[in-house]
Amino acid sequence: MANPLACPIITICVQIELEVSLDPTLGCGQAHRWRKNGNSWNGVIGGNVVRLTENAGGFETEGCSDKNVLLRYFRSGDDLPRIIREISDADPYVASLSSSCPGMRILKQEPWECLATYVLATNVNVKRIAKMVESVCDTFGRDLGERRAFPTPGQILDKREEVPVCRLGFREERFIRLAEDTEKGVIDLKAIGEMDYAGCTDRLMDIYGVGPKVADCVALFGFGHLEAFPVDARISNCLNEMYEVSGSYRTMAEFGRKKFGRYAGYAQEFLYHSSAITGR
Repeated sequence: MANPLACPIITICVQIELEVSLDPTLGCGQAHRWRKNGNSWNGVIGGNVVRLTENAGGFETEGCSDKNVLLRYFRSGDDLPRIIREISDADPYVASLSSSCPGMRILKQEPWECLATYVLATNVNVKRIAKMVESVCDTFGRDLGERRAFPTPGQILDKREEVPVCRLGFREERFIRLAEDTEKGVIDLKAIGEMDYAGCTDRLMDIYGVGPKVADCVALFGFGHLEAFPVDARISNCLNEMYEVSGSYRTMAEFGRKKFGRYAGYAQEFLYHSSAITGR
């Protein structure tokens, strides 16, 4: 089946007109294959090795000739002014964060890559996640020249004996099983993508190795459920300090969804970005 994100590799620059700030969007832990080099961001989107350089009108891209691939990835259909207005009306603190960080967007990642990445992203920091993901790509992914694509389930299973070289630790077993169940159709990502938020997260949590935080991350970044409000240690601390909310994961995630409504995921990203900068 053709990769919907695949497009020809080229060397000319293409201008993408879009309200976006690349630094917070690509650097706040949503996706884990982006590297900043000078004024540009280097990464892989599907089968494309791309370099993005922000400018006044949006950004220039080198490595992908199909603008629709990039517009989809950066969720160009999101009405940022409306989203910011709604979450700002819900809370003055988030209003201050959003006004100081214009153009941050939630990404629309490929569901398989997003799910597999977040299955690896348990009990580990962002730097370690990126290292594991890149090791998986280097070991199993298709050669794209400068980088390698994220592997399909079949590519992983074809060389499963090499999984230990990726140094995944306790995640190794769940990663192999995830590939097996996806390849066999036990995990039907297309069907999950047609579910509402509650159905999506419930089904994701049926998957071995997926808890509520991973389910919320995949629902938000992989399936586009903007009401999802993932809670990690940073967000937990923030909720406790700013809103005096503590308790179980469910309690904190429900607080975020109820407070910020249908765009809670955007509010979560502003909170996460702020806590990452301040180290709180």
